[in-house]
Amino acid sequence: MKQVLQNIANGETSLVDVPCPQSKNNNLLISTSKTLVSAGTERMLIDFGKANWLDKARQQPDKVKMVLDKVKTDGLMPTVDAVRSKLDQPLPLGYCNVGTVLDNGNSEFEVGTRVVSNGNHAEVVRVPKNLCAKVPDNVDDESASFTVLGAIALQGVRLVQPTLGECVVVTGLGLIGLVTIQLLKANGCRVLGIDFDSSKCDLARQLGAETVDLSKGEDPIKAAEAFSRGRGVDAVIITASTKSNEPVSQAATMCRKRGRIVLVGVVGLELSRADFFEKELTFQVSCSYGPGRYDTEYEDKGNDYPVGFVRWTEQRNFEAVLDMMSTGALDVKPLITHRFSINDALEAYQCLDDRSSLGIVLDYPNDNVESLTQRSVNLNVGVSHSASDAVCAFVGAGNYASRVLMPAFKSAGAKLDTVVTSAGVSAVHHGDKQGFAKASTDFNEVISDSAVNTVVIATQHNLHAEQTIAALKAEKHVFVEKPLALKESEIDEIEAAYNSSETLPKVMVGYNRRFAPNVLKMKELLSSVKGPKTFIMTMNAGDIPAEHWTQDPNVGGGRIIGEACHYIDLMRHLAGCKITGFNAMCMGDAPGVAVREDKASITLSFEDGSIGTIHYFANGGKAFPKERIEVFANDAVLQLDNFRKLIGFGWKGFTKQKLMSQDKGQDNCSKAFIESIQQGKPSPISFDEIIEVARVSCQVAESFR
Repeated sequence: MKQVLQNIANGETSLVDVPCPQSKNNNLLISTSKTLVSAGTERMLIDFGKANWLDKARQQPDKVKMVLDKVKTDGLMPTVDAVRSKLDQPLPLGYCNVGTVLDNGNSEFEVGTRVVSNGNHAEVVRVPKNLCAKVPDNVDDESASFTVLGAIALQGVRLVQPTLGECVVVTGLGLIGLVTIQLLKANGCRVLGIDFDSSKCDLARQLGAETVDLSKGEDPIKAAEAFSRGRGVDAVIITASTKSNEPVSQAATMCRKRGRIVLVGVVGLELSRADFFEKELTFQVSCSYGPGRYDTEYEDKGNDYPVGFVRWTEQRNFEAVLDMMSTGALDVKPLITHRFSINDALEAYQCLDDRSSLGIVLDYPNDNVESLTQRSVNLNVGVSHSASDAVCAFVGAGNYASRVLMPAFKSAGAKLDTVVTSAGVSAVHHGDKQGFAKASTDFNEVISDSAVNTVVIATQHNLHAEQTIAALKAEKHVFVEKPLALKESEIDEIEAAYNSSETLPKVMVGYNRRFAPNVLKMKELLSSVKGPKTFIMTMNAGDIPAEHWTQDPNVGGGRIIGEACHYIDLMRHLAGCKITGFNAMCMGDAPGVAVREDKASITLSFEDGSIGTIHYFANGGKAFPKERIEVFANDAVLQLDNFRKLIGFGWKGFTKQKLMSQDKGQDNCSKAFIESIQQGKPSPISFDEIIEVARVSCQVAESFR
């Protein structure tokens, strides 16, 4: 199927063949009939992409600070690589979609229902059910494609709380501004529209508004004073897109005492206190389509707000806009200036250079629905391989998998066959870039493909165990980006699947730190130590919000299972013998501490008498090293900072080893795994050791709950 993507590194827009998304619970799979190009938002994204690095930095100063902090801890080149990788991510364009339900994801929507959604410009989209609404029979698809954009306007109107007879100014007469005018008129308001474009002012007058044409030198302040009969306007809704502070300043000047200003667009926000103080003005920024936006419980998990407490949600705003179209109170037909087939989407985007363009509608013929639902696409000519090769399929293509694992496996000599992702976009982008033969959204296709003998699992943590078991049952080697599992019961199932396999395929978890050059040196130095050792390992992990998926015990498993497992494995490796027990303590229950288990100390004991403590702290500062490892043994100390600088204190024959840049061992880890397959050697980490570390990680995390 075809989808419109943008490269945010250079602003290039492309029409790409991608596989149909996976179906998903509480999500609708929709065959698109029409989409609307949001001229303002999509032009802004494209302009940002075309900007050079310096201009991008100026537009996002908060991101610049994050980059500088990363340079301090990780070094310049790793930071540059991370930034380039971030900018390399393909961005699906569009958020105004109408189509027919192909798969209802076990929701209340029936297959075949016509719905609107915030789906992208793609022939098939997958959208959470609370971001969809049924289209009335008398509303055509072209009109319905304006629904989501109309909900943005409606939310701005709701926040301004207009009453019958009030006079309201709309600054910026793009699509949202012109829809806002009609919604205000339906509320019984008198409306004054302001814009630089004479044609948009003409259209606003046709919709019942009075206008101020700035291109003709008309004064908006004087016009608003006359319009309000000298009292000052009751409210201003700003739907403009500009870096200037002028729209907010003008709005404050126009308003009466205790007037209301709502920002729907994007403008400069250097506010004058005097403008707002003297009149006691109210200023509010509107958030997209309404209540529920960016709430994972509502959008991703499908949990609706009770109507008695939240009358107007995103979905209910969609329904309200569609009802207004159905009754004729909202007419968007005059706003359509261009129509294109999806096949001509790139030509459609050239229209954005014409500032007078408004509604650009894309049409989707859908001549062959079966072809649209194909779950894989060919990217490159398949690479020939021998029986000893590691023929790999990657499941998941997130930032770490695409930036680190894929290049490492390729460099190690793996044959890259298929990359699988849920939505398909990143599979195509990274698959093509790294030279994979195919991109897919079908995990089962990989499992049943006899040519693939190795599966790399880099999906969300809650999927690792299930996918590992499926791969083992198919007699395939498995590399799992940590963690192996979230529960001990899952570890039991993995162990059973491994033991029941006929070929005992290799199982590897991405515990790369034990393969880091400085850790290899530490292991070498410790090999001559006969007695017990003492370890202190500190991870200055940094804060992750409580609502992030990694903090969810059922999805990410929490940061002890998801990240501290690296150090449980590393200490197990350096000790060189089995873990015999642990003691663990996390931060106590205190006001303002949303997550406690990511501020913890874990003490491990080992068969040879060694002991060690892992300090995993999410509440430290970035000025301190992110990772520090200390080993006390042999009347001396080894200290490693950030996997760059290893120092020996009193260590006979060793003083220091410093790398040019940070190396956490990812390349060595991948190479060791691939070589074990190619050469028929044992897995780089024994299966028993992998299971041991996974169990201890789960037990420690469980002790905190």
